[in-house]
Amino acid sequence: MAQQGTPQVTRRLALVTGASGAIGSAISHALAGAGHEVWVHANRNLAQAEAVAAAIRAAGGAATAIAFDVTDADATEAALQGILAHGTVQILVNNAGIHDDAPLLGMSREQWRRVIDVSLHGFFHVTQPLLMPMMRTRWGRIINMASVAGVMGNRGQANYAAAKAGLIGATRSLAIEMASRGVTVNAVAPGVIESPMTELAFPAERIRQLVPAGRAGTPEDVAGMVAYLASDAAAYVTGQVLSVNGGMA
Repeated sequence: MAQQGTPQVTRRLALVTGASGAIGSAISHALAGAGHEVWVHANRNLAQAEAVAAAIRAAGGAATAIAFDVTDADATEAALQGILAHGTVQILVNNAGIHDDAPLLGMSREQWRRVIDVSLHGFFHVTQPLLMPMMRTRWGRIINMASVAGVMGNRGQANYAAAKAGLIGATRSLAIEMASRGVTVNAVAPGVIESPMTELAFPAERIRQLVPAGRAGTPEDVAGMVAYLASDAAAYVTGQVLSVNGGMA
């Protein structure tokens, strides 16, 4: 009886925005580990994106660093055309986002505008130019990084929660538009994830109170979900918000 070989994974071009941070870096490594060629994006921190790409290449993967401001439509369009010259982006992870926390009563216009600008305008500026090339291949995966704040709300984060809730609405709408074209669109909503900021904001006892799993998640926990959604196995999963939050209600 002939042995069945290991299924071959089709190598695809992936773009991960905001990939110089912990979660974006973990996602980039996970996608590269699945056999894809990854464009590792940063806004200003190109050196960190280069370090992520270099680590992927050192592990035998394929990765290239790139920097552009997702809030600048023209700069984003130009950068994307440069990527498309190398092939069609079939996996897009919209991970770029910032937070600038304050109670709404004391929140400045700039704090409100900038957070919305990166998450929502950035999503549009990056995603819209890539849709037609992706559709032509009849295969695509768009994964938008939301947040537990966009699902549940969070004190002092009205701007961030609004941005992520808006991203969830855009995810569901785009999923309907693209479903017949072989392109899935989903959102991942992380909860409390390990980072230097998390350690300051959430002492261990507070995490045990908030999270039924009793611990903060890791960037790799989030990356594993993204890698699944980017795979052939997730072909029938679209328009969903997948929470990675250790059981937070």
